[in-house]
Amino acid sequence: MNNELIKFSEDELCTLLASWGYPRFRGKQVFEWVHHHHASSFDEMSNLPKDLRKRLADEFPLNAIALLDRQVSQDGTRKYVVRLSDGTLVETVGMPVFKKDGSIDRLTVCVSSQVGCPMACRFCATGREGLTRNLEASEIIAQVALVQKDFKNRVSNIVVMGQGEPFLNYEEVLSALRILNSSQDFNIGARHITISTCGLITGINRFAEEPEQFTLAVSLHSAIQRKRDALMPNVSQQPLPLLKEALRAYTQKTNRRVTFEYLLIEGANDSEEDLQALIEFCEGLLCHVNLLPVNTVDGSPLKPSSEETANHWVTSLSSHGIETSFRRSRGSDIDGACGQLKNKMKRVQD
Repeated sequence: MNNELIKFSEDELCTLLASWGYPRFRGKQVFEWVHHHHASSFDEMSNLPKDLRKRLADEFPLNAIALLDRQVSQDGTRKYVVRLSDGTLVETVGMPVFKKDGSIDRLTVCVSSQVGCPMACRFCATGREGLTRNLEASEIIAQVALVQKDFKNRVSNIVVMGQGEPFLNYEEVLSALRILNSSQDFNIGARHITISTCGLITGINRFAEEPEQFTLAVSLHSAIQRKRDALMPNVSQQPLPLLKEALRAYTQKTNRRVTFEYLLIEGANDSEEDLQALIEFCEGLLCHVNLLPVNTVDGSPLKPSSEETANHWVTSLSSHGIETSFRRSRGSDIDGACGQLKNKMKRVQD
């Protein structure tokens, strides 16, 4: 039996409740509360009998999340720290793009897939704390529902780029994305849903076989093995030649490009040698390079590259036919680095 109510189809819910002695239409009501209204408690399901609500609560306790902190950036980005039912904390980010009249054109939610992260990347505040546990699909979906309700605007895009390595929580992440994509739920287009991985080859190979047209991003950060290993020590078992081979197979299988996330870090991965290595790595791949300035993390010596360096990289990559963009960090004035706000809240609580 599914351990989360949100994973049941409408027909499965009708059948389940019929087996409990209730009319089948009760299953449709429960489905609507869970998938259309995104109820955070059974008490909200006001048109259900109390005895049914109690049984549902006993059989399928909701993985409710509670808002612990919310910060709003000057650019409109909102960053949330949420407490899960077991007391652990994760971060979620809502990133709006505005029309000229001030209304929201697009709303992207960056969700976390794990509490903490085992990858220990040097530039990431979350990596310092290690892994606590995987999130369940309902906890991932609840992050999106929270942001949608807070903005009072439909979520149009999802990026699984928050805390955690999503391919280490593959089943729950894919379950969540399929529900978010479903026309019976958030109805977010598959091509507007992106998974970001540190480059786990087995996950990439598996992802290539999925029928949905979800998109893939890879945190690269260096195309020189020794430098990448220094920045991302727990990905050293995923050598760059094998990663490129997996990505070539992925693009050939899906006919979808892969996006490379590349943090430009002064003196660490922004030399001319680094640039040439990235150009060579991209050769023969259907890809897009997304350059970003590294976020400042408390206690970290890493600093973003100069604007002049960033512009040079964009020009050079583009001149080699590599589609490239430079994206400034959203919410940099509100503890923008992943994990930084959450870690601050934990220190306050302690």
